[in-house]
Amino acid sequence: MSENRGRRRGEGDENAAVTLSNGFRAVVEADRHQPGAFTLVVDGTPQSHVALDDPTYLSFEYVRRIGHAIDLVAAEGQPITAVHLGGGAFTLPRYIASTRPGSRQQVVELESDLVDFVRENLPLPREAQIRIRHGDAREVLAKLPLGLKGTVDFLVVDVFSGARTPAHVTSMEFYTIAAGLMAGAGILAANVADGAGLAFARSQAATLSAVFAHVALVVDPQVLKSRRFGNVVMFASDAELPFDRLPRLVASDPTPAKVVEGAELKAFIASAPVVTDQTAIPSPPPARSIFQVKPGSAS
Repeated sequence: MSENRGRRRGEGDENAAVTLSNGFRAVVEADRHQPGAFTLVVDGTPQSHVALDDPTYLSFEYVRRIGHAIDLVAAEGQPITAVHLGGGAFTLPRYIASTRPGSRQQVVELESDLVDFVRENLPLPREAQIRIRHGDAREVLAKLPLGLKGTVDFLVVDVFSGARTPAHVTSMEFYTIAAGLMAGAGILAANVADGAGLAFARSQAATLSAVFAHVALVVDPQVLKSRRFGNVVMFASDAELPFDRLPRLVASDPTPAKVVEGAELKAFIASAPVVTDQTAIPSPPPARSIFQVKPGSAS
């Protein structure tokens, strides 16, 4: 962990902080409205929200949408094999460990000092079978044990450097590597952030559709209409997605969303190009005012 670090929680300050090796500052901010809950903020951008006393509580809109898919990927309570690209504060690994005890999970995170910081300030449940691997998401994904090939039930792609997704985890080649790990009915969930026009999101949908047989999006209607920057959660599988209940679930969330699939998905993609390693670019940067929070403002 970097030596340039702030006071820990419980040492006269509710917020713990550390400067990471990449120069970003990470802060764990106490949620003023929910005792026992915290927000991980990296480079001014909220990355994760964790309720230590109730890991089934998912605060962020896009995380809740992925949580719904986790609930539907297998029978209730059944253990699964999951891989998470991007660690953050381990919100979804905690969720799976709580709702599907006995699940095998692998988390890939580039920033080792961020992992140390989170584990020190927001400890993982001792009974959770969560293995953490350090390194670049794509490089580690390609080197995961052969025993995982064809066994992954749920794979989360939520890789950000600051507020942007790196280009090399957005291409057809990258998703093809991911597809090689998936079980027959396994689901890949990708968190895509985009703004006006949704050109990046459309190309990501086109790319996933070029690799997987079935693709669906979950998105806030206002984001879909390009009225604001936001998250588009994309799901892909070689089997038909078990999402009969998903439209009702996401429509009843605090921030309602809709499922886009079939003909509507084709219209959304339109003529968007498939992304390759040669054409890949990072996701567009949001205005700093969209996600940036001030210390003590976690909610």
